[in-house]
Amino acid sequence: MLTIGGGTGRCRAVVDSAAVSRDPVLTRDFVLVWLASFFEGLSWTLFIHLPGFLDDLGASEAEIGVIFGVAALAAVLIRPAVGRALDKYGRMPVIHVANTVNVSSILLYLTISALGPWVYVVRVIHGMALATLFSAFFTYGADVVPASRRTEGFALFGVSGLLPIAFAGVIGDIVLDVAGFDELFLTAAFFAAAALVLSIALPERKPEAEAGVAPRGFLSIVRRPALRPVWLMAGGFAFVLTAFFTFLRTFVDETGIGTVGLFFAAYGITAVLLRVFLGWLPDRIGQKRVLYPSIGCLAAGFVVLGIATGDVHVAVAGILCGTGHGFGFPILSGFVVTRAPSEDRGSAMSFFTALFDLGILVGGPILGLIITIFGYSTMFVVAAIFIVAVTAIFAGADRRTLTRLTDPAAVTVS
Repeated sequence: MLTIGGGTGRCRAVVDSAAVSRDPVLTRDFVLVWLASFFEGLSWTLFIHLPGFLDDLGASEAEIGVIFGVAALAAVLIRPAVGRALDKYGRMPVIHVANTVNVSSILLYLTISALGPWVYVVRVIHGMALATLFSAFFTYGADVVPASRRTEGFALFGVSGLLPIAFAGVIGDIVLDVAGFDELFLTAAFFAAAALVLSIALPERKPEAEAGVAPRGFLSIVRRPALRPVWLMAGGFAFVLTAFFTFLRTFVDETGIGTVGLFFAAYGITAVLLRVFLGWLPDRIGQKRVLYPSIGCLAAGFVVLGIATGDVHVAVAGILCGTGHGFGFPILSGFVVTRAPSEDRGSAMSFFTALFDLGILVGGPILGLIITIFGYSTMFVVAAIFIVAVTAIFAGADRRTLTRLTDPAAVTVS
């Protein structure tokens, strides 16, 4: 397999993972950043219940989408600064500041008692902290994963974000059954504080770069030809994830079909099992040969949600969507790291993760409006059609882009 990479843009030949030495993935630093990311993920994923809190305050589905969209806008706007800081100053200063702000912002939810400007202020602060941590943890994870096992390493690292999806839905259901949203926010703050404590033990990792090679910057990464199709695919992927990360709570409340915990338990467990036991598959048989069927499963999951009439449908949808996420995210992450210069890795991962906030920013209001006018079933079907269309466009655009790169060693063969 030939890959794009290196600080100077020169090619590096990387042989198939089956032929290289099995560099260890589970190093001390990997485990520490995995645990920090896991607890931060538990904290963040509890906010899949936030639409229920906003609904109690009187927000409509469309307004809930706007509130989530405002936080996503703040997250997108801060990403260039985050990328520059990660590449210029290193990973740990960014992680420490973001962890502190994250804990503080979660506690601010305790001060919200009605809809109004303060809701948006808190969401903006929280969104910026989450955006910074998401970028920083995944950049650090990319630093510690061996190049010879990149997709597998990303798959395992991504488990730190998927296990919380499986657990947090159930944890949130339990907390809300026995207490209320204040206790939910306090639980989220506790998990965020655990991430802060674990991060203190991480050693610094300066940006990797050849002598005399400076980071090119955020805009250079955005415009990089080999990455443009990846940005398209990641943006479409992020857009459709909004369908259940933002609206599953209100879907369950309004229809009485299934539970949030049931869907996300099936979703998270499926994705985790695939990554733990089949995380090596994309590196062995080709990333795109795994990516396209997995996106098909994601689309099928939306269709099942669109016709759901009971718990079984919701569980099946969770399994299908979990399959799509289980393979889709690490494959796209691997594309980003492989095709970006190492000295710009912080900017590359910052923009990649920003696309998931952009998906909420754009998808929240649009999908919320579709729900308001046509209902949940139509919204889920639209999401399925959209992701299939984006994947088809990506397949053609990526093939043409790689063909235009005339240097054969500057092309990733998947």
